[in-house]
Amino acid sequence: MNTNSNKRCHGVQHRGSQGLYETSNLDRGGSNRKKIEEFSRSSRDKLVQSKNKMFSKFTSILQHAVEALAPSLPLQEDFVYHWKAITHYYIETSDDKAPVTDTNIPSHLEQMLDILTQEELERESGETGPCMEYLLHHKILETLYTLGKADVRETASVSVHISYLYASPHPNVWFSVTFWDYEISILVSHKVSVSVPILFWSEYSAQLRCKSGYLQTRPRRTPARYALYCSELFPFIQSVNCIFLLHLRFISQDGRIVVKACEGLMLLVSLPEPAAAKCLTENTDLCVLLTDRLSAFYKALPTSMDPVDIETVESVNWGLDVYNMKDDAAIFTGKRALISFLSWLDYCDQLIKEAQKTAAAVLAKVVRERFFVSILEPQLMQTSEVGILTSTALLNRIIRQVTSEALLKEMVYFLLGEDMGPEALASISQHPLRHRLIEHCDHLSDEISIMTLRLFEHLIQKPDQHIVHSLVLRSLGERNYLENKPQEDKEPLENGQPHDSVDLEEDPLFGDDLSADNRLSSPNWLSTSPIQSPDHAKPDGKTEVHKIVNSFLCLVPDEAKSSSHVDGTGYDTYLRDAHRQFRDYCGICQRWDWRGTPKPIEKCHLDNPFFEGHFLKVLFDRMGRILDQPYDVNLQVTSVLSKLSLLPHPHMHEYLLDPYINLGPGCRSLFSVIVRVVGDLMLRIQRIPDFTPKLLLVRKRLLGLEPEGLNVDHMTLLEGVIVLEEFCKELAAIAFVKFHAAASSSP
Repeated sequence: MNTNSNKRCHGVQHRGSQGLYETSNLDRGGSNRKKIEEFSRSSRDKLVQSKNKMFSKFTSILQHAVEALAPSLPLQEDFVYHWKAITHYYIETSDDKAPVTDTNIPSHLEQMLDILTQEELERESGETGPCMEYLLHHKILETLYTLGKADVRETASVSVHISYLYASPHPNVWFSVTFWDYEISILVSHKVSVSVPILFWSEYSAQLRCKSGYLQTRPRRTPARYALYCSELFPFIQSVNCIFLLHLRFISQDGRIVVKACEGLMLLVSLPEPAAAKCLTENTDLCVLLTDRLSAFYKALPTSMDPVDIETVESVNWGLDVYNMKDDAAIFTGKRALISFLSWLDYCDQLIKEAQKTAAAVLAKVVRERFFVSILEPQLMQTSEVGILTSTALLNRIIRQVTSEALLKEMVYFLLGEDMGPEALASISQHPLRHRLIEHCDHLSDEISIMTLRLFEHLIQKPDQHIVHSLVLRSLGERNYLENKPQEDKEPLENGQPHDSVDLEEDPLFGDDLSADNRLSSPNWLSTSPIQSPDHAKPDGKTEVHKIVNSFLCLVPDEAKSSSHVDGTGYDTYLRDAHRQFRDYCGICQRWDWRGTPKPIEKCHLDNPFFEGHFLKVLFDRMGRILDQPYDVNLQVTSVLSKLSLLPHPHMHEYLLDPYINLGPGCRSLFSVIVRVVGDLMLRIQRIPDFTPKLLLVRKRLLGLEPEGLNVDHMTLLEGVIVLEEFCKELAAIAFVKFHAAASSSP
């Protein structure tokens, strides 16, 4: 009994134990079966996808074979057939995970492209065929865009919806596709890895560039209905998504993406159609986006920077700057921010240069309003000397870098105003910024004066006629700096002067310095250099150029000259530079409507009071203090005046380079200012012992021929005399080159 009971108990225990064991095996077996089922399902899916892919390729091949053997349909019917095949796929298919490249869609799109190309070749240039009509009327591009936007997956294959249409030679196709693919490409870039959008932009930028050149060079007649089609396509641009998403690309950390996006936007604004330019500038945030980004870069600059660092930083081209943050910071603080600002400025400048003319004008105006006026002007108008110096140096760099005509025009209007009439002393402050900048040329801080003078020197070399007109010419237009005497009251002229006047060559002030080294007496050299001078003419109607040249060379007295004691510092050293610079200026000014001869006296209003203009007034005032100013200031003042003297305008030539004009009461010219300086110099020379040896020592030190030693008394005066002598030689060379050019061009 007990034994049986024990056996039963053992049997129960054994069964219980076995039951527990069996349960554990079932659990393990179920887990394994799940893994096997998942693996089998995955294998079946891959097999199905592989079969589908093979079947798709086989179907595509079969379709091409059938189309080759079947009789050809009319182009429009064939085009509609392929489009309906694409839409039918999206309606009927249940496999929403299959990549687009594994379907027949690429093949159908390629066929549609071939049809559009064939239709284009069969029609006259610019004429829209029925297939293009169908594409635009049924908004096929918009449908592809919608399908592609909803179909963004882990790959970039969605771009196939658009990429097949890029190769179309038809301007309407390319023009329309441009906008859709920007949106799709950017959309994909936010969904996939960084490398994908780079490939997009690399491929499409080349195609866009090719098509942009095609549109601009190929003659075509755009039908009126094309404008209607554009009006249907442009609402997409008005949605701002395209431009906004491009902006997101601009602030990407990957510079390659930024460059490609910038290239795409540049091609977009260069579209020649006025309707596209109007839509981009009026119905999107493109202008604001670009300018606000420029303002943000400017605001990121340090409030104080060394002007030398700003001027000498390497040339910046957008998209090409490679930098190292550690190295840049070691060179000077703010270098990376400065390069970023200059790089974006270069991009904006190039964008405006490449943009359609209307779009360029609008973009430039927005830059003026939202950057120059709102951001830069308050910095230039501040009272802090450190702030003034930094902002002026930055403005100088901006002036040097801007090359687009539209942006240069708006910048000049911002700096100088748009007034064209004669300038009056009472009205010089009507344009506050212009007035402030000119006043800074005579600032208490020599650094600010030098930087502002350098700014104007670069400005007057820019190819914009309004610059010289605003600063100088509008005050010289009536030639009312001349003496206003009735013709019968004028005394007879002898050698260009009244008979009782003292010839400069006979004046005791200059008469002792007419040696062979200083006079230009070579008959062969002078015989080809006559110049017309209506008011001071010899019987043959010409004035001898050597009188003009010698007038400048003889201005500085012999005891104040030191160049003859140092080799390589003669007058002839300036001739080559003067010829080159004058030729460059003539190239800039040749398309301006400048007169070739002075305005006839009988047509001038000589009764009007003369004012040389605010800019020349400050320069003449500075020139009058050349003996008491620092060497660097004098160099910059004379540099600006020499640039103005080189300009090929008859009134500027007469006013700045003709010593023989009869000035009206209270009027001064450049020559008369220098004469007064020389008179003051001769009085001072008498009070300085060993003046000539000291002058020669200072010159040699400036040339690096003598080491720096003990300080020399009257150093500022001696340096001023050296600059004065060199400036007179430079003016003589300029006068000769201009007279010679005028004689060579005269009949």
